[in-house]
Amino acid sequence: MEHGLIVSQLLLWIAVIGLGVLVLALLRQIGVLNERIAPAGALLGAEGPRPGTAAPIVEVEDWGGGSLRIGGEDPDGRSSLVLFVSPTCPVCKTLLPQARAVCAEEDGDTRLILASDGPRAEHAEFVAAHRASGEPYVLSATLGLTYQVGRLPYAVLIDGDGVLRARGLVNTREHLESLFEARLRGVASVQEFVANEGGQRVA
Repeated sequence: MEHGLIVSQLLLWIAVIGLGVLVLALLRQIGVLNERIAPAGALLGAEGPRPGTAAPIVEVEDWGGGSLRIGGEDPDGRSSLVLFVSPTCPVCKTLLPQARAVCAEEDGDTRLILASDGPRAEHAEFVAAHRASGEPYVLSATLGLTYQVGRLPYAVLIDGDGVLRARGLVNTREHLESLFEARLRGVASVQEFVANEGGQRVA
C-alpha cells in the first residue's frame, strides 16, 4: 500500500514536471510566432528618396487645373499624405476612406493628396465616384517617377517643413498608420524599428 502511494506521488511529480516543460515550450513558440507576425508596416524599398531628407519639390496640376506644389515647406505648416492610386486598383478604392480617416485622426491637420498618371479620360469616372471629400487629385508621371512608385497603392508622408518622413507600399489601414508611427519614432519605417529592436534584444 505504502509502496503504491510512493509510486503514485512519483508519477504525479513526473506529470507536473512534464506539464511545466510543455508550458515553457509553448511560451517559447508564442514568442517566436509573435515576432513573425509583428506589424511590418508599409513596405519601404531601397529605391527613391530616403525618409528623413528633404522631399523633392514637384510642381503639378490638380484635377481642377490649379497649380499644386508637393514638397517644400507648407505655408500653413500642414503635413501631406500623398496616396498613389489607380482606377483599376481595387485595393485603392477600399483604402481611400481609411486614408481620409487616418489623416483626420492621426493629427487632424494632414491633407490627403491623391496621385496617379495616364490620360485624364481614364480617371473621370473614378474621380466622380471616389473623390468624395474633394481632396486634390493629380495626374503626374513625374511625381511617380520621383518616388519610384512601382506598385499600388503607395503612400508618401511629408511634414510641414518639407521633410519626407515615411513612404512605402500600403495595403491596409495599419500600413497607413505605420507611416505616422515611423514619423513619431524618427525612423524610416516601422520595419526598421522592429529590426533594430530585435537586434537590441539579441545583443
